Formats: sequence, C-alpha cells, structure tokens
Amino acid sequence: MAKKDKRQLVTLACTKCQSRNYHTEKSVINTTERLEVNKYCNRCQKHASHKEAK
Repeated sequence: MAKKDKRQLVTLACTKCQSRNYHTEKSVINTTERLEVNKYCNRCQKHASHKEAK
C-alpha cells in the first residue's frame, strides 16, 4: 500500500464567487502546480472553474 504522507488535502474555491465548495486530496509528487477543476457551484448554480485555495 502507498503511504498517506505523499498526498495533501486541498480546498477548491470557485473562481466566480470565491466560495470554498470542495475538499480533495492531491499527490504532492505528481502535481506540483495548483489544481484547477471544472465543478458545479451551488452558490452560482452553474458549472465553474474551481482553483486550489491557499
């Protein structure tokens, strides 16, 4: 089994309204830049780009 310390918890924030909607894990070794995913925002009520927040 892989060790858990190679993954990091990140929070995804909507680029339109800046609400922090999602929490996920990312691999620190494979993904060094910030994560950006297209997801549904409940506040905007449409699909929007979500970027990794600090």
